[in-house]
Amino acid sequence: MRLRPAQLTARGAKLADFESLEEARAWLDGHVNLEAVAGKTASLSLEPMAKLLVAQGNPQYDYLAIHITGTNGKGSVAAMIGALAHAWGMSVGIYSSPHVEQINERLVHNGEPIADDDLVALLSHLRLVEGHLITAGVLDICSWFELVTAAALRWFADVAVDLAVVEVGKLGRYDATNLVRSRVGVITNIGFDHTDGLPGWQQKVMDEKAGILHPDAVAVLGVTDPELVALAARQSPADLLVAQEGFVLEQNIVALGGRVVTVRTPRACYEDIFVSLFGEHQGQNAAVAIAAFEALVEQELDEAVLAALGEVAVPARFEVLCRQPLVIIDGAHNPNGMAAAATTLQAEFDVHGVVIWVVGMMADKDPAAMLEAISTAGSRCDLLICCTPDWPRALPAADLATVARDIGITVEVLPRVSEAVERALELVGEASYDLGKPQDSGISGAVMIAGSLYVAGAARLHLLRADG
Repeated sequence: MRLRPAQLTARGAKLADFESLEEARAWLDGHVNLEAVAGKTASLSLEPMAKLLVAQGNPQYDYLAIHITGTNGKGSVAAMIGALAHAWGMSVGIYSSPHVEQINERLVHNGEPIADDDLVALLSHLRLVEGHLITAGVLDICSWFELVTAAALRWFADVAVDLAVVEVGKLGRYDATNLVRSRVGVITNIGFDHTDGLPGWQQKVMDEKAGILHPDAVAVLGVTDPELVALAARQSPADLLVAQEGFVLEQNIVALGGRVVTVRTPRACYEDIFVSLFGEHQGQNAAVAIAAFEALVEQELDEAVLAALGEVAVPARFEVLCRQPLVIIDGAHNPNGMAAAATTLQAEFDVHGVVIWVVGMMADKDPAAMLEAISTAGSRCDLLICCTPDWPRALPAADLATVARDIGITVEVLPRVSEAVERALELVGEASYDLGKPQDSGISGAVMIAGSLYVAGAARLHLLRADG
């Protein structure tokens, strides 16, 4: 039976608080989850979200914000900006989506996810607010994402953050987050995801994402295509900083445990900055983060602040969980993300043994394009183990396997993520044994887990539980 939001039983009556996070989640899950609409904007409006925030005292006006959208890299850029801001001395809130393992990960203050009790209190209050607004005829039922976003914005005011780093969900102009008082708006990149792929799709996606930009904020773009930049300029931001023009990534090289970058901005040239994340794309994300934070504080950043980029960790973004064999989890969920993961694996790790990919994805993806991105990037896939994410929009593992076989990939099918991961580890272990003692200069074998953050989260939870 689908739960419905609780209504007030009598005028002025107060509902009891939820007794547990599980009870609060059950109420929350009774609301439609617009994260499942995959970018459709028809009939969407910010009016319900605005009414929900007004009823909470418009908490989003109590702090500055950096608002981040884009096809890929939002979570990494948010984490880097958060690290820079914390090192600057700010109290920092980060709101991101989706979560990898627990909903608490979406609401973070100074590096710590919200405690269960605090989240329960916020959702209890929101149930009361929503009930009042429905009873008064002010609005209809809210969406899942609107309620979680309202909880985050209220919590950031309650804990008195100086800065909220807010990641857009799947949209831009019509995203529930687009009521924050942003000082800087960021568009990381534009790629193929949540789009029909018809001619002009890049412009349509950019137009929607550019809706977070406004005249009071500086716009920082990782996008460089002149036609797409022009769409951002139409929003008349206070200033427009475009990659390779307003800020330049002059160096982006592999280093032990991450990257070393040199970034030239309007105020300085920051040389040889260590970034503790793998992949060339993370060097590009670092340049965007540095430019955005510098634009916020309007000052040159010192070495102590920039050193924070050497301590950044982002779960399930090319996260190395084990070295022998190499086990990597990446939430790559579109062809560009898959190509970036495959390129990083091929370019930055010397794998002597077999390379097994464990992949599951959503039904709205292009499985052939995502799988072909692996070989196009030059990475090996000796075996693909197909699984099914635990999510309503999941592509069945058998359907993914059919596509993989059609393009010549050797496949096994194990629908449960945990079983697919265990099978991959078993096969890599057997192959490593056959190879004999691993060479000191290389890695005996690799398991690459990708295709969706829902796969990444389930695999990560399974592996960490097994290890602990």
